Amino acid sequence: MLLPAGASAAARPLLQGRALRAFADGYVAVLLPAYLIALGLGTWTVGLVATATLLGSALATLAIGAWGHHVHHGRLLPGAAMLMAATGFAFAASSSFWPLLLVAFAGTLNPSAGDVSLFLPLEHARIAKAAEGEARTALFARYSLLGSLLSACGALAATWPARIAAWTGLSTLAALRCMFVLYGLIGCMVWLLYRNLPEPDEERHKAPAPLGPSRAIVIRLAALFSVDSFAGGLVVNALLAYWLFQRFHLSLAAAGQFFFWSGLCSAASQLAAPLLARRIGLLNTMVFTHIPASMCLIAAAFTPGLSVALGLLIARSLLSQMDVPARSAFVMAVVTPEERAAAASFTLVPKSLASAAAPGIGGALFASGLLAAPLVACGILKIAYDLAIWRSFRQHPH
Repeated sequence: MLLPAGASAAARPLLQGRALRAFADGYVAVLLPAYLIALGLGTWTVGLVATATLLGSALATLAIGAWGHHVHHGRLLPGAAMLMAATGFAFAASSSFWPLLLVAFAGTLNPSAGDVSLFLPLEHARIAKAAEGEARTALFARYSLLGSLLSACGALAATWPARIAAWTGLSTLAALRCMFVLYGLIGCMVWLLYRNLPEPDEERHKAPAPLGPSRAIVIRLAALFSVDSFAGGLVVNALLAYWLFQRFHLSLAAAGQFFFWSGLCSAASQLAAPLLARRIGLLNTMVFTHIPASMCLIAAAFTPGLSVALGLLIARSLLSQMDVPARSAFVMAVVTPEERAAAASFTLVPKSLASAAAPGIGGALFASGLLAAPLVACGILKIAYDLAIWRSFRQHPH
């Protein structure tokens, strides 16, 4: 896997692990509502399970930020991979609501388009140490690109249960269970990658530290990111798939194809993010690509035709994820190297907590028949976030 010039080879296993996890997350987000409905559970359970996954990820990320500096993340990452494997196997073996909810809370399932797991702060801290300056932004762009690209391929794999059922004679429910077994096997592959991670030279002498000099700026960023994350939680991929099922009666195979092309557009846009950030700055890249994406989402909520709605959602995908590598690089640039793991955790925790509350609300709105409300609320809140972060940091040197 080609690394940007100036990046350490220590980043390569992290990029490979991110790609594997993204593939699994891509199909889980599409299949999760179909799996719960196949089990005979109500529509409202989709939002509750999504909320449990995000809340559990938030608390795990908080633990990493508060106590993770006592244990080197070279040992924490293989542990996270083992948890991923256990999550897939346990979800495949469960049939009733409460065990599924418990596994969703304690495990690593991801119902959203982005990465919200406890892997994220640990990987971000190591990636930040693997490059400096523009090379760091380029490395984060490749990290995000691989996530989007493999998530798109994973969404296309949402068609596999129908094929498995046709080839083997298994029921649809059994074929869906096979996909969660595959999730567990992918967790085992990630563990193999992370069990012997190379150690950057400076990490042999410096341990990760809790937040200190950068505390004020991290708290401000965390507050702003939480608004964006709450908004995004209203239309995580699992709920967006459900919206397409209900509003346009889209099939599972067609939904998988849509999320595949949507993910490809997100991946392609992230190739342009480092170039755009070099020309207009990290903050402007974050803000001025995000606002048009939110406007497309609001417009899609009121579009009566499927083709126009999908076109607007694809346009949103071309723009909405371009801020991801810029935002990650910005956070890593404004804190000291020793604080990076803690900063990544403490900016992610409020985000995860905020997004955890949102799917339950979005699911309740869908269940009550207000299909447009979550999309409109998401778009308005995201635009408010963009304006607020631009005003707060437009004078910052980074």
